[in-house]
Amino acid sequence: MHLAIFDLDNTLIGGDSDHAWGEFLVQRAQVDGEHYRSTNDHFYRDYQRGELDISAYLEFALAPLSLLSREQLESLQREFMQEVVSELWLPRAQALIGEHRRKGHHIMIITATNRFVVEPIAAHLGVDTLLATEPEELEGRFTGRVVGEPCYRAGKVVRLQQWLSHNADYVDGQKWFYSDSINDLPLLTEVEHPVAVDPDARLRTEAEARGWPVISLR
Repeated sequence: MHLAIFDLDNTLIGGDSDHAWGEFLVQRAQVDGEHYRSTNDHFYRDYQRGELDISAYLEFALAPLSLLSREQLESLQREFMQEVVSELWLPRAQALIGEHRRKGHHIMIITATNRFVVEPIAAHLGVDTLLATEPEELEGRFTGRVVGEPCYRAGKVVRLQQWLSHNADYVDGQKWFYSDSINDLPLLTEVEHPVAVDPDARLRTEAEARGWPVISLR
């Protein structure tokens, strides 16, 4: 059985949901205004350079989840989907998912963004499996900590291998992976069909050197 794997941010959607969620919290006055925005922007630039300290970033990004009730968070999440994510849909990305689905492939999103932010996005896209960074939750509230391996860089390889260990039918199948980011090079080099999607400059250079397809979904 075959597996079509997609990065989410700037691949299946036309923006970065993690950074956009932080900006949304600033706009809704749920965090410390300009300080939060400048820190969020700083981490995003580090990510784009391939230099992100994922532990420091997650400590920052998950902290607001721990300060609000699930009811408050879910209300904000609905607004975020309606007002922000609705502007990021890419029809060509949804068509590509449809092509793989018609071929009988299992559709997976694998993303460094935390599950709370991305789960409704994945549901809208109709994927079969979501592998995301998992925020810890105790007694109905987020703690601000992470459960397990963050789904970032080599962590994506680890998380995929863990999933495959429980889904043996896909171990020997063909695997596609679509991504825009140099941060996903570890997983791109592991699959039979790596595809660079609207890639950043470093990934484009790698893809061209390795003879990988480069496509646009914009």
